[in-house]
Amino acid sequence: MLLFAAIVTFLYFYNKRPRKYLAADDTLAVHFIDVGQGDCTLLAADGEIMLVDCGEYQYAPDVVDYLNDRGVKRIDHLVATHPHSDHMGGMARIIEEFDIGEVIIPHIDEKDVPTAVFFEKFLDACEEEGCPVNEAEVGSKIHIGDAVAEIIAPNSDSYDDVNNYSIALMVDHGRKSFLLTGDAESLSEHEMIGKGYLHHVDVYKAGHHGSSSSSSKALLNEITPDAVVISCGAGNSYGHPADSVLKRISEYTKNIYRTDIDGSIVFESDGEKVRLMTER
Repeated sequence: MLLFAAIVTFLYFYNKRPRKYLAADDTLAVHFIDVGQGDCTLLAADGEIMLVDCGEYQYAPDVVDYLNDRGVKRIDHLVATHPHSDHMGGMARIIEEFDIGEVIIPHIDEKDVPTAVFFEKFLDACEEEGCPVNEAEVGSKIHIGDAVAEIIAPNSDSYDDVNNYSIALMVDHGRKSFLLTGDAESLSEHEMIGKGYLHHVDVYKAGHHGSSSSSSKALLNEITPDAVVISCGAGNSYGHPADSVLKRISEYTKNIYRTDIDGSIVFESDGEKVRLMTER
């Protein structure tokens, strides 16, 4: 019965909006931008902007156009969840194109700091543009209009897998909540559970593009999502999303949306209800 109610709620508020759309007044809009096999999430409320990741370098022009088309000139909070190119390969371009309030990155153990060109360009761009770079502090809260994004991961200083350094955000807006976990895998998910940071969410962006190493049963039991977004590329070589994950998620909700199928996906919250918009 609860599952049925969730489906009715989301379908009742489903509609399509013009492609060049940012956010209505007094709402929080969460845009899951289609960047192929990567991640890029835009949050907008009351004129304040947070961009979480931006995909590979090849998608940077598309992300720049997406933001420009919606009148974005300043990004108040630019979050690089972790140093993999499918999440921040094009971040240097973003920093060069927009006024940046701050850049937030996770603390990375020295052994795991990448030497890849994309990361060097990112650091160079921050220096050249004079962008403040801050390490994520678990428990700190970032205000985006009247929404609050709390940093809830990473919870350890060193990991064997770089994915687990991913910054995770619990975004609360009135009675509605969104969970973004980057590529955090089950180890990091269990740390979040152990710290008591999780609660029911209306929308969950599936960790690691729907990989079988994320979106654990333990996590889903804690967040009982009403809707799930999977950011992945059509026909990707990783097999994302994994069939096992789709099956696991479907035990909680049938409202599963995918950038490879739906294009860019937008949820808009007024604090009491959520409206869904898709590109396709």
